[in-house]
Amino acid sequence: MIRIGIIGATGYVGVELIRLLHGHPQVSGIIAGSVSHEAKSLSEIYPNFASVSDLVLGDIDTVLRDSDVIFASVPHGLSEAPARRAFDSGKLFIDLGADFRLEDESMYAAYYHGSFKDPALHSKAVYGLPELNRERLKAARIIANPGCYPTCSSLGLFPALRSGIAGEGSIMIDALSGLSGAGRSLTLDTHFVECDEAVAPYKVTTHRHRPEIAQNLAAMAGRPVPFAFVPHLVPMSRGMLCTSYVPLVRPVGEDVVREIFATFYKDEPFVRVRPAGETVSSRWVRYSNYCDISVHVDAEANTLIVASALDNMVKGAAGQAIQSMNIACGFGEAEGLTQVPPAF
Repeated sequence: MIRIGIIGATGYVGVELIRLLHGHPQVSGIIAGSVSHEAKSLSEIYPNFASVSDLVLGDIDTVLRDSDVIFASVPHGLSEAPARRAFDSGKLFIDLGADFRLEDESMYAAYYHGSFKDPALHSKAVYGLPELNRERLKAARIIANPGCYPTCSSLGLFPALRSGIAGEGSIMIDALSGLSGAGRSLTLDTHFVECDEAVAPYKVTTHRHRPEIAQNLAAMAGRPVPFAFVPHLVPMSRGMLCTSYVPLVRPVGEDVVREIFATFYKDEPFVRVRPAGETVSSRWVRYSNYCDISVHVDAEANTLIVASALDNMVKGAAGQAIQSMNIACGFGEAEGLTQVPPAF
């Protein structure tokens, strides 16, 4: 049994971690830290925890001292110092922010306007996408939890890139996300009146998840992969859908592509390749750690169309972090993550 510490426990991702870990069979207790709500009870901020959890929010020093595994759900630039303390204490540190995701410091500087203050620590970090790095995660002490867009788009594209059916032309990734991905802080762009009954692209060509997607696709293909990435906000609280358009190296039947994808993911507990005739929907993965994938071939355009859907707060954030923790700690990979998506 382990004690969990959470830094940044009252943001959307932090409270999702608490919700999921509350029922984890290997967790003996949770210590939650919050700078903005220290000494308050969790149920004061999130009444859904009333009569469920008596958790009182503490300070970060307590989290680092009294926990075996620490999750940090804080803005970029704030994770290196606690990660160093955790690493030097022999504890597992899982960063749900962006500080350890990128291997190339110049890309981090370009997109996050910062630097690696502790380069030696970055060399210890393992990118926490189990479907890509499961073996490396088994020995990890610092885990960089992936972003939601990179998770959804990368899982949809990996089989095509690894199998060699993807041509060398540019891939188009059309991505849609629920508003919770913007976090709990109030901004005009995510105000209800601005977002309701509307869909709009944002941060076209400049989104911070772009270099992370590039890093993932290159790792799977063994070469740089040209792509365009356009994210959109949609008026729903949670969920994500990525539709990716992949030029094929040669004509190939849809049944053949589906078999390639099904074989690639046959041993993955949280990736579901849908059968012929089905298309994915964010509805069927809500509150779960699943990523659903459907494949379609436009023969006239010689293009593979891959649709991938996940819950941006679970497989796109907190659930995936717990999945990586399970692997690193030697637990069953699905422990604490067996929630069935609701039907409505």
